[in-house]
Amino acid sequence: MSDIEAFLENPGAQDVPVSQVFTEEMFAELEKRMDGVGWDNVRSYWDNDFKNRKIIQGFMKDPLLGSKRLASMPDRITNTINVVGSDLPVCRPTVINMYDGDLSTLPLWWSAWEKFMFDTPLTIQSKDGSFTEPPYKMLQPIKKAKYPDITEEEEKVSLPLQTMCGAIFDAILVHMMNTVSSPDVWQSLKKTMVENLNRQKVPHTLDILENVYGSSDIITLQEVSGSLIEQARNRPLGQRFWIVAPGSMDAVRDQNSVILLAKETFPAGPSAEITSLVESSFEPGITVPVAKGDILAITATDRDGIPFVVASFHGDTNGLATKPVLSAIMKGMASDSSLVTHKLIFGLDANTYEKAKPGKQQDVLEWGQHYVSYDLTSCWGDVPNPANYTTFNSRTYLQPQLNKACKKTDKRANGDVNPKDFILFGKGDFKVVHTWKDNTGEKSYIEDMAFPTLNFPSDHGILATIVEPIATTSNA
Repeated sequence: MSDIEAFLENPGAQDVPVSQVFTEEMFAELEKRMDGVGWDNVRSYWDNDFKNRKIIQGFMKDPLLGSKRLASMPDRITNTINVVGSDLPVCRPTVINMYDGDLSTLPLWWSAWEKFMFDTPLTIQSKDGSFTEPPYKMLQPIKKAKYPDITEEEEKVSLPLQTMCGAIFDAILVHMMNTVSSPDVWQSLKKTMVENLNRQKVPHTLDILENVYGSSDIITLQEVSGSLIEQARNRPLGQRFWIVAPGSMDAVRDQNSVILLAKETFPAGPSAEITSLVESSFEPGITVPVAKGDILAITATDRDGIPFVVASFHGDTNGLATKPVLSAIMKGMASDSSLVTHKLIFGLDANTYEKAKPGKQQDVLEWGQHYVSYDLTSCWGDVPNPANYTTFNSRTYLQPQLNKACKKTDKRANGDVNPKDFILFGKGDFKVVHTWKDNTGEKSYIEDMAFPTLNFPSDHGILATIVEPIATTSNA
């Protein structure tokens, strides 16, 4: 990784034009493919711009390429795809996933990449059944409303444009790896890392949930794959818990918020999903950056007859949806007379920041003021400690948003080290007995340790709290 960092920071004469890596012949073949599926032609972008860019300064390190998501969006959708009938996902031929094919030369990579994108139908499971289509059909337009740096012209051709940029990006990665290391060395190392960090991620996650947190009454999870949901239901976890997924699952990004209810505590299981009520309660005229599968809200009644609203939410990277989503939950509950007496338990990845960029990121103290305004509190109390971190990770140089890459020596100062995770509940309903965080899978948290690790599969720490009801008195 240090050699890759050096290559990208000081490429020198190795900063060659894109067309020397992703060649004219490759583009012509890609152009034919994209024309064949009915997309607009983007040759003008290739001839007048991209082919002449230098691979590092002009492409990999172009901040606009990152903010427009022209390389990261296709990577997000096609990097790793969970498919029906297989415990292992299908991976795009690239350096930065579990792809185990031969990437020792660019021609080998290109042949596999083209076949994957256009000739490989994949069967994806959704809530309403399964559908089969090749990866290029899974790509989504990049909207200027969400990514304002993209131009109106680029938005119109965002499908073929992101496909071209994704191909260029992958080609540069293969070129870099084979330049700084021999294929037999780096591909062998990659296979070792893939086995420990990727292929065992779901089983390892489920092991921790079963063996360490299996006695919980409620578990909320975020960014959950369909594969994890299916495997959980077929393991002892599925015998112990009702495993609830959104009615409208995100089968493309495959990142969903999920709720587990202990069957002993909630013998009747979930009563209803009210996610649509939450989503319809956003303030009119305000665009809230949430995607399908980010929010899950349900009702359930415990064995003592106490009704609950339980919600799980994955915030956007900057945390700007976190306050609007909580407001929508509270507004939705207040608008429905059948929910007025329900007690709220809300577990979320709030994506809040210790030192937020004003107007661009959600400050953690402002978030605390927001939930307190609804007479809620958190497992961290009314005023969260900005230095009580639940993430510690940094992006390497092998990823599509290089503007977010962190030097090895700067991972503590410039990494994502923030207080991002919360459990909320009514201040008059519960009080905290004990709260802890965990980045080891052993109910302990090692400060200043980057994760995920070979032993802990998540880039967010586990957050757990024990609460007890606040006794109410009556003068009657």
